[in-house]
Amino acid sequence: MPTGVAIRDVREQLFAAAERILLRAGPNALTSRAVTTEAGCAKGVLHRHFADFDAFLEELVLDRAGRIDERAAALRAAAGTGTVVGNVTDALTELFGSVALNILGLVTARDALRARLRRTTPTGIPLLTEATAMLAAYLTAEHDLGRLAPDADTETLALTLIGSGHLLFAGRDGEAPPATEIHRVVGTALAGAVAQVD
Repeated sequence: MPTGVAIRDVREQLFAAAERILLRAGPNALTSRAVTTEAGCAKGVLHRHFADFDAFLEELVLDRAGRIDERAAALRAAAGTGTVVGNVTDALTELFGSVALNILGLVTARDALRARLRRTTPTGIPLLTEATAMLAAYLTAEHDLGRLAPDADTETLALTLIGSGHLLFAGRDGEAPPATEIHRVVGTALAGAVAQVD
């Protein structure tokens, strides 16, 4: 991009470029030069908006974790509709079928990034922590509607489902597991909690 040409929504343009690199080549390919080249802008653009590359990566992770709040509202609104197993299967597929796995790989691969993220997420892993809260809130809403057993531990179920979902999707190089496999695992995890597993 020629110098002197204004870029609209620079942060989002840089974040989207980083996501494309993560999806195409993984966390090790993510450098400031790769991001600015992918975004079609000068390297200095990134450094005008972020203190350094680690600050950029931190903001990328926090921004993408914040988007889970939008998904959480939609999932809570689905309580009482469809089936619990179906709704959770869809939520896990949407979550882990996105760039989330690559961002988790990025967090795991960079010590400096993890240290920065500890300021806002002192325990757990960003994205997984928010995703667990999303599922726990949904399961609590279903519990309140009587679609889960009275003694269902929604927080433990959410942890179990996020861990299982992560393992199902990890290491598949962008290829999602079969929908029937995800549905089977979710159904098994929720078998003792829902009145009827579909």
